[in-house]
Amino acid sequence: MALFLIKFDLKKRVQLAQMLWLMYWFAVMAGVLVFAMGLFFKIELRKNSELMDNSESHFVPNLLIAVGLLACGINAFGGKICYDSLDSTKFAKWKGIMKPFLISCLLFMVLLILTALFCFMMRIPLQFTLAEGLKNGMKFYKDTDTPGRCYMKRTLDQMQMEFKCCGNNNYKDWFEIQWVSNRYLDFSAKEVKDRISSNVDGKYLMDAVPFSCCNPTSPRPCIQAQLTNNTAHYSYDHYSEELNIWKRGCQQALVSYYGGMLNTIGALVILVTLLEGVVMIGLQYVNTAMSTLVNPEDPESESEGWMLEKTVKETFTDIMAKMKAMSKGGQVEEGDGDGVATVS
Repeated sequence: MALFLIKFDLKKRVQLAQMLWLMYWFAVMAGVLVFAMGLFFKIELRKNSELMDNSESHFVPNLLIAVGLLACGINAFGGKICYDSLDSTKFAKWKGIMKPFLISCLLFMVLLILTALFCFMMRIPLQFTLAEGLKNGMKFYKDTDTPGRCYMKRTLDQMQMEFKCCGNNNYKDWFEIQWVSNRYLDFSAKEVKDRISSNVDGKYLMDAVPFSCCNPTSPRPCIQAQLTNNTAHYSYDHYSEELNIWKRGCQQALVSYYGGMLNTIGALVILVTLLEGVVMIGLQYVNTAMSTLVNPEDPESESEGWMLEKTVKETFTDIMAKMKAMSKGGQVEEGDGDGVATVS
């Protein structure tokens, strides 16, 4: 017995085909939106690609771009089939490919679900790659004369100002690295000598942060040097006073920004998946309704449409039986091949 059997006359078939045709073009627009979001996300990642430890983070935007293009192609093709189904003579040329097309639509839905999962799960690897990339980027902040690293200072400063953050985890990360180039240090000065000699690695470390960490909304002029020295500034206590630099780390800021974008894209992909499921079921009804006309020569005759020709249990049993038959057929062919090889 067919699952969700519906009887159709010409009027119902035409209404279904017209509604599906419209929904397919909505699905094409959704595919364009997924493509655009993937492209936008890729551009946003490229802006801070120097601060990422690997290129694997571009897998998801590349996947979104590919899925968006596929959605446009598949849904445009489905729309053409629905348009031709208004005329039984035009629909006849599509009967041979309907089953493969519906299977490809089902596989595409699986791909969409996987894409949505990748969007939601990417936040974790993104956090690790940003943590390592920011750590290395901060080490190269001072290397403005080194080829390949000369733009790292500008990149970090722009990022800290744009995302209102400071350091990797927080502003104290700048205390642990030398971010001022030796080119701008006076090694004859006592302060410079003392700082370098007091450090095991011979680096010039200080309790200061770059200017890009300053919060412009603070009423007090920015205190970016000697942050832990209360006596260096009037009416200042770094333990209790609200510092006028950004306290949030850039790793958290970037993960929050990209994570929010990924959640939005993931939700969009889920909506597209639901839309694809609806149009695929509708196309199955169109296919079965056009294939079961009481009188194929009379387009106004009645017909029946269904989602599955048999029940879910029977359909699953048939699929498993076919898979077993295919596996046995493969084993027989291998056995025949071995026999021929032994005789020779």
